[in-house]
Amino acid sequence: MPDDASYLLCAEDAAGAAFFLDAGASTCTTAENDGYWCSGAADDEKESAAAASFIAELIGGEADYSPRSDYPDQLRSRSVDPAARADSVAWILKVQVSYGFLPLTAYLAVNYMDRFLSLHRLPQEDGWAMQLLAVTCLSLAAKMEETLVPSLLDLQAITLLLLSTAESTRYIFEPQTILRMELLILTALNWRLRSVTPFTFIDFFACKVDPRGKHTRYLIARATQIILAALHDIKFLDHCPSTMAAAAVLCATGETPTLPFVNPSLAVNWCIGLAEEGVSSCYKLMQPLLSGKRANTAEAVNLCSDETPFSNSSSCTTPPPPKRRKRSPPVT
Repeated sequence: MPDDASYLLCAEDAAGAAFFLDAGASTCTTAENDGYWCSGAADDEKESAAAASFIAELIGGEADYSPRSDYPDQLRSRSVDPAARADSVAWILKVQVSYGFLPLTAYLAVNYMDRFLSLHRLPQEDGWAMQLLAVTCLSLAAKMEETLVPSLLDLQAITLLLLSTAESTRYIFEPQTILRMELLILTALNWRLRSVTPFTFIDFFACKVDPRGKHTRYLIARATQIILAALHDIKFLDHCPSTMAAAAVLCATGETPTLPFVNPSLAVNWCIGLAEEGVSSCYKLMQPLLSGKRANTAEAVNLCSDETPFSNSSSCTTPPPPKRRKRSPPVT
């Protein structure tokens, strides 16, 4: 083994690694932070200002964890196949539900895929390359967020149960092929997998809407549902994670009659870095996602907790969901 093992280190500096230690997950996936923004530590005015400053700093750095700015145009011009992307997103979300993966896992998989596609052109014949990319990105995301990660063959084998007859041409890749693709993706993304996502901001924004925490857990769960639904539509690629989080929380608030209405012009006061035009545009884009869903929003809480929505135990200060699972060690 060489004396200098620096080639084993990722490209992120130590400050960046520490900065995002607790930034990637929302309350719905992290019991340790449950209720932080709504009560206790965040009640003090100085602590509240520090929290807002921290969120603003995250907003300032979120572009580093997004696809290139011209990526939506690549999809619209079909230099990147939008249909293939849509199929991959649908597959990722199906597998996420089937295995009970965290919502963050599915979002990260799509994030890795979009970031890679914005940097590299894949061969489009037969669709095998796009399928390999989707499987590999989900594998990486699962290793980041899940304790029980299925084998690479099992991750693909479930596909056979999910596919319709029209989709039966999907490929099954050997594990070594996926592992080689993982290295290509890690290199392309500069080993930056601890991405800033909408889930980084949802807790903070939800508690801005509902400071007493009576409906905050529900707002977080419903906003999570909306964000996952938005992954299918390339229009949302024009919006940064913080904007999507703010718009999703606004949508969830509008479905909660006991909370006052909040419009985008008020939402931008939640913290520095939010732009009214962006939040308003994203909020309008999300409206079709709400059609036919309002009667079923009680099910949204099941994304994050077994608690009953709108019960007395749904506040940020009530007992949290089960402890967040420990992360899997990286593959060596």
